Order: sequence, then C-alpha cells, then structure tokens
Amino acid sequence: MDAASSQATSENRFSDLDSLDNESLKALVLAKQTEIENLKLLVLKLKRMHFGPRSEKLNVDIEQLELRLEDLEANQAAAGSLSTPASVVINEPASRKPARRSLPAELPRETETIAPKQEACPDCGGKLRPLGEDVSETLEYVPARFKVIRTVRPKLSCACCSRIVQEPAPHRPIERGLAGPGLLAHVLVAKYADHLPLYRQSEIYAREGVELDRSTLADWVGGASRTLQPLVDELKKYVFIAEKLHGDDVPVPVLEPGNGKTKTGRLWTYVRDDRPAGSEAPSAVWFVYSPDRKGEHPAAHLKNYRGILQADGYAGFNRLYENGGIFEAACWAHVRRKFHDLYHAHQSPIAKEALERIAQLYGIEKEIRGRSPAERKEVRMARSRPLLESMHAWLKATMAKLSRKSDVGMAIHYALERWAALMLFSGDGRVEMDNNAAERALRSVALGRKNYLFAGSDAGGERAAAIYSLLGSAKLNGIDPEAYMTSVLRRIADHPINRIGELLPWNLLPAAPAEMAAA
Repeated sequence: MDAASSQATSENRFSDLDSLDNESLKALVLAKQTEIENLKLLVLKLKRMHFGPRSEKLNVDIEQLELRLEDLEANQAAAGSLSTPASVVINEPASRKPARRSLPAELPRETETIAPKQEACPDCGGKLRPLGEDVSETLEYVPARFKVIRTVRPKLSCACCSRIVQEPAPHRPIERGLAGPGLLAHVLVAKYADHLPLYRQSEIYAREGVELDRSTLADWVGGASRTLQPLVDELKKYVFIAEKLHGDDVPVPVLEPGNGKTKTGRLWTYVRDDRPAGSEAPSAVWFVYSPDRKGEHPAAHLKNYRGILQADGYAGFNRLYENGGIFEAACWAHVRRKFHDLYHAHQSPIAKEALERIAQLYGIEKEIRGRSPAERKEVRMARSRPLLESMHAWLKATMAKLSRKSDVGMAIHYALERWAALMLFSGDGRVEMDNNAAERALRSVALGRKNYLFAGSDAGGERAAAIYSLLGSAKLNGIDPEAYMTSVLRRIADHPINRIGELLPWNLLPAAPAEMAAA
C-alpha cells in the first residue's frame, strides 16, 4: 500500500469515529489501552526470554534436587542408620557428613542441673562427696530466638566405699540428636504447615547466626518421623472407629528416582468430624500417601472399616460399597459446583434453578447444625425430603429435553447417577450434606504445592502424610500445631507405648472454646 492509500484509509477510520457516541468511544479507548498493556507485557516477556539470564529452569532444577536430597537423608534417618555419635564421624572421610559444629558461644545458655536424689550412698549409707560432672548441650528453639540448654549431671562418690551416684541422662526425641523438642517441632511445622523446604530453613537459621546444614535438618525430620510413627498409628485407629468418615484425595508431584522427572502421587485423607451432628468426640484426620490413584489403595485403607463413607464420585471407591459394609454418602457440594460453573459461564436458567433448589437445602442444614442426629433426621424428613423429591422429578423432566452430551445434560446426569447416595443424608442424621470436611483437610497440601515441589520421593510422601495427620488433627481441635508438636516430642521418648493415646492432641493439650469453634 502506498502513502496516499494509507493516508486515505487512516482518514476513513477517523471519520468513522465521528459517528460514535461517548460511551462507545470510551469502550473503544479502554479496549485499545488494554491491548497496548497486553502487548507491552508480551514484549517484556519475549525480551526476557531472548536476552535475559537463562537460569530460571536451572533454579527450579536445583530446588528439586535439594528436595530429593532432603528425602534421601531423611529416609536414612528414618531407617535408624544415624545412631553413630558425631564424635566418631569427625575422623571419617570428607565425603561423609560434615562434622558437628560447636554451638555458638554467643547464644544464651540455661543450665539445668539433675542432681542425684540420694543423700547417702545407696550401698553402705556413707556420705556422698562431689566427684565431677557430665555436661551435655542441646540446641533448643523458642519463638524468635535460639538458646542452648546445658544439662549438668553431677557425679557423687561415696567417701566410704567409692560408689559413684549420678542421675541418668534424659532421653531425647532423637537418640543423640542435637535438637531439642521445641526446635524439632519448629522445623516440622515450618516444613509441613508453613511450606518452607529445609534448604530455605537452613538459610533462615544462618541469618540468626546458627549454621544448620540442610542434611542435618533432613536427619532430624527423618528421626522425628520415626519417633512419631506409633502416635500416627494410634491416630489412625481412632479415626477408623468412627461411624462416618469423610474421604478425599489430591494429586501431588513427586520426583522419580534417577531421572529428575516428576510423577503424580496421591495424598488421601480420611476425616472424623461429627461436630455438626452435636458430637463432643474429638475430630481427627489421617493422611496416607500412594504413588498413584489406583482403586486398590482406598480398598486397602478401608478394608476393615464398617460405616458410612462420605466422598466424591471417584470410581475407585465403588468396590467398597459392593459388599454392604460401607455405605455411600455423596457430596452435594460437587453437584452444586457443576451448576455454579455453568451459570457463571452461560447464565443458564436451568443451572440457576438448580442452584436455588440446592440453596434451600443448605438453608435447612444451617438451621440444624450442631443438633443431635435424631433431631437432624426429623427435620430433614419433614422439610428436606419433599424438596429432594421435587428436585428429582424436575431433574428427570429437564433431562428428557436435553442432549446428555450438553454441559447442562452432563451436570444433571452426574446428580441423577448418584441420586440414592445424595439422598442418604435426608434419612440419617449422622451424615452431612457434603464432603467439605475432607476438602478443608486437604487445603494445607494445596498450599504446599504452590510453594515447592511436594516430595522428593515416595518415602517423602509417606513421611509428609504422617506429619500432616498430627498437625491437621491438632488444628481440628483448635490446638496450636507447634505447641502440640513440642509437647509430644518432649514426652514421647519416655512415654509407655501402651498408653500412647494419651499423647493425641485432645488428650495432651486443651483447646479454648473459641479456638474449637474456629477449627
């Protein structure tokens, strides 16, 4: 096109603007401004890709390798292979773990003296005299500062028979471990509740003047998970004696060994929470990891369970309902979500009516929340059941006029296909209308995936599931997870295994009523 033609075309375009009203002109200007801003962003992105540093992918690869190292070292610790004292490791080749550093002298120190209870020699009754003392140091963590606890155990010897008397050294959460229970709890909560990988925690602690290698932190995580496993097993037992469970799962990226690529594992959650039905039994959640989503995994998890399972429409759960030992309760939130998406995408009048009908049911549920199962059943049979029967007839009549392959048709078919399971709550006051309890339990996992690759190995996924179980159960009971974990790690080494249930969150730490309501 020559200059004259171009000028003529431009004049024609500007002459067209004269025919537009003010609102149309404003809309046109806004559209052009938006287009300009988008083009600017695109140009900046292209420049960065062409001229900028090519290190972004490298940084991601390094972070993934760091996570892989964390899991390998934590696996080693969890297997119990780190029982050799650090003093022995110092003279081994440099390729092994770095020698333990001396604790910084500038850290504040508290002295805890454990003196013998005997005032006289237990053998002959002679007078005891000072002989010396054994001193060990534990690195402890309190909010916003580190401190070193010096444990002093004086030795006394008998003046008559030379018998030596000394109190035994206290047990530590990790045998011969440097970390105190407060620091261990902080590392676990930071990793699994605050989503900070260990190498980032190492950098944070270094800024506070304490050098803690990532490999050291990984040892602690592995050792702590091994120490806590009996408590996690006890928590599972408590969850699975419930009459009703909420079940769900979420995909989690996991590094595959050897090739640095990721695969998709699954984290399953089973929640016991009967507070909406007026129960005073503590709520709890148990997580379990699997390397894939095959139906054999929930079948194994629930092989001995008998009761009601509230879950979504995942086909892998179907075999559980076949023998009659587990009853299916479907989730109205999943049904509602499909119509909600349709309404916002297409303003569908059918979707709008479905949402209004479902809202009536939720309104009744709000009124009876916290009442006993018998009261809830009575109200639902009188008020919810007629609404459900009306909705069922409306959905069937509407479906007959639609293509099953249409978006609205598929949403209606989803509801009709599992209608019996969706109706279960109306005749059983123990059952909830939806599976939101399980979805809430999985939120912390979803947040963690946004911050970093979830796990460096399958063993890392299993370890995460165990810690998520304890932290999640503490939260459900309105208990500060770090305070709970600190208390558990302080006690568990000396606690009788046959009374391990005493260390479950609701038995160990009471929760304030306001915190319970918010959990």
